[in-house]
Amino acid sequence: MATQSSVSALDRWGFSTWLESARGSGEFITLPELDGSNDAVVSIDGKKLVNFSGIGILGWQHDPQVREVFAETATDYGLVVGGSRIIQGVSRPHLELEALVAEITGKERALTFATGMLANLGFVNAMSSRFSFNNNHGVDNTDTVLVLDRECHWSMWKAAERFKFGRNLIMFDHNDTAGLRRELEQLAGRKIIVGFEAVYSADGSLAPVAEILDLCEEFGAISFVDDANGFMVYGNGGHRFAAEYAALRRATFLMVSFGKGVGLSGGALAGPADALDAFRFLSGTTVFTTNIQPPTVGAIVHVLRRMRRDPSIMENYLDRVDRLRERLLQIGCTINPTPTYVTSILVGANDTAVRVRQEFIDRGYLVPMFGYPAVPKDRAVIRLLMNNRISDEQLDGFIDTLAELREKHRF
Repeated sequence: MATQSSVSALDRWGFSTWLESARGSGEFITLPELDGSNDAVVSIDGKKLVNFSGIGILGWQHDPQVREVFAETATDYGLVVGGSRIIQGVSRPHLELEALVAEITGKERALTFATGMLANLGFVNAMSSRFSFNNNHGVDNTDTVLVLDRECHWSMWKAAERFKFGRNLIMFDHNDTAGLRRELEQLAGRKIIVGFEAVYSADGSLAPVAEILDLCEEFGAISFVDDANGFMVYGNGGHRFAAEYAALRRATFLMVSFGKGVGLSGGALAGPADALDAFRFLSGTTVFTTNIQPPTVGAIVHVLRRMRRDPSIMENYLDRVDRLRERLLQIGCTINPTPTYVTSILVGANDTAVRVRQEFIDRGYLVPMFGYPAVPKDRAVIRLLMNNRISDEQLDGFIDTLAELREKHRF
């Protein structure tokens, strides 16, 4: 139990004052607490809601074969790894998954992490660390310069927190290759990493992959691509964004997440073999924490193999997304111009977004709102990742409700 003196001391941090103000202004969002499993329909406080907030877009976690593989792997390998990679090692399914990710991405080696965020943190740490086993031979990459697209995921900016902005941390405007060129010209001769995402989660925009990689090759920079949102959604024989995903194979390093297209959990880095072997020691996030649960790894391997055998699974889902985008335009919504599966609908002011979100809940829909700081102030959006298990009837109801609320709140 916290004592009165400790509570008083904590007042200096301002949490209570901030929460009171946020609640009073109507900008505070109560976080959902699910009664059961995450699915196309969820239960919150006993109320059934059609779920547009989940990231497992194909609903693989409910597939009977996936669940069977999960259970079999749990029986064979247990529920936990038992320690960090360097202390306890990893299980056979992890090695199988890493070989498969390397094959899919066209890289020499892959390394798995408990989350994609840990993969990003580990990458930046490994690429900018100084370390030696014996004080004779080691690496010293503390002179690394990180050049990031301004819309890179929070985990990349967090990983670079110890960098000094303007000296070894540089930002270029979103997808601005001319701006990137200017920055690289100023940094000529230095040890440079250019980081960007393939598909951006807030607005669904797609990077000009080939152009950025051309610049990296021209200036001798290492390229690092966060493909958390696009892995296995694009590039697996599908026609959408095929050129961008063909170019992606030229990237030096790639981070993939198993949360969106695969719909499970965990992430991986893929790249040159020697670098990935060094990352086992230098990333920090392989040394000081554990890996993905073995049964989840077994399920991921199963899903990846099925998706590779039958690309139409994802293509059929993307066809549904295209039809959804058409209907959103028909009712007058302002949506992101790039036709990825990440669909954002402009709402505007944060307080309007909070009210709209609650009214969706009242009508039986759990709809995600992205406000500041995920997006610029007064540019709040509804960020949809449609679950393929949502029925056409449920989708019709959502569109009708959206049209009603759009008219009411004038967004």
